[in-house]
Amino acid sequence: MTNHQRVNIGEQHPAAYKALIALSSEVEDAAAAAGLNPLLVELLRIRASQINGCAFCLRMHTRAALKKGENPDRIAVLPAWEETDYFSETDRAALRLTEAITRVPDGHVSDEDFDAAAAVLTADQVSAVAWLATVMNAFNRVAITSRYPVGG
Repeated sequence: MTNHQRVNIGEQHPAAYKALIALSSEVEDAAAAAGLNPLLVELLRIRASQINGCAFCLRMHTRAALKKGENPDRIAVLPAWEETDYFSETDRAALRLTEAITRVPDGHVSDEDFDAAAAVLTADQVSAVAWLATVMNAFNRVAITSRYPVGG
C-alpha cells in the first residue's frame, strides 16, 4: 500500500453512493422475492469480492454470512466450489453466473454460462443473480478505488 491520500468517492459524491445503496436494497428484495436463499446471496457477494480482490467487502460479507448462519466450510472452499459437494444445483448455477458476470473482461457472459444458469434458475432468479453480481462489482470498485481501510 502507498501513503497517497485517496478520495473516498462515496463521501465525495454521497448522492451517487446513496443511490447505489438503494439499488442494492432493491436487488436484495428482488432476490428474496425470486426465492434465493439469503445465505446464497451472501456467498455470491463473497465470490465476486474474492475475484475482484476486495478485502473490505470480503470481510463485510463473510461476517454477514456467518452471522446469518452460513457454514464456515462453505465459505472456506468457495473459490473451489466446483470441486466440492457443499453446494446445491441452485448454488452452482448462481455461482457460475456470478463468476461469468464478474469476469466480463475475460470473454463476456458466454451463452454456455448463461444457458447453464437458465437451465436451473427461474427467469426471476437469473435476473436477481445478475443484478446481485452487478451491484457487488460496483461496490467492490468503490471500495478498491477509495482504498477503504481493512485491519491493521
